[in-house]
Amino acid sequence: MSDLNGILVVDKPSSWTSHDVVQKTKNLLGGPKVGHTGTLDPFATGVLVLLVGKATKQAKFFENDEKRYHAEITFGYATDTFDSTGRVTSTGDSDAVNREGLKSFIHSLEGESEQIPPMYSAVKVGGKKLYQLARTGKEIERKPRKIVIQSIEAHIEDFPKIQLNIHCSKGTYIRAIADQLGTMAGCPACLTALRRTSSGTYTLDDAVAFLPLAEAGDSDGLKEAIIPL
Repeated sequence: MSDLNGILVVDKPSSWTSHDVVQKTKNLLGGPKVGHTGTLDPFATGVLVLLVGKATKQAKFFENDEKRYHAEITFGYATDTFDSTGRVTSTGDSDAVNREGLKSFIHSLEGESEQIPPMYSAVKVGGKKLYQLARTGKEIERKPRKIVIQSIEAHIEDFPKIQLNIHCSKGTYIRAIADQLGTMAGCPACLTALRRTSSGTYTLDDAVAFLPLAEAGDSDGLKEAIIPL
């Protein structure tokens, strides 16, 4: 039985699911319990906080951690997943978007609001994850959830691509924000890149580059990065 216990902050690579990272970490460390404190979409990168060994019992202390993201949103098309990995469902003329109006729309999202989880999400309804239902072509009614967006810093100089730095509460779907902005601006939009820059008190400066360690099978590198309880 492993005696490894602590917090491991990794920079999740693109195309890996959070579950993939957990399983690979568990295998490299020799089988201790490993869990994460907040899912990242497969195409997203950035801060993923893992709990190792006895630290998994402390998960409740991380569940309300606020998050920070750097998001790229592209106007001109929307998809069924609200990001660039999905099937295109509509297109529009991005040249018709009023830039000043867009800035106003962006900042109107700050504060407390309610957000409906996307169908392509891991939220469970009736014991099934929404994305499992979505893949069969089903769409069901979802209850809105309260979220808080503390701040959004916007850069729209390269429109139809815009960059947003978002500080938000747990459970905020950045993909849904992208789709919502498209609706508000009158031109379809979707999330085309996402990087989590912090989770709670942990930032990218605290994160170990996971992909090189995983590809090299470097268990010692992972062990050295564990923050003791």
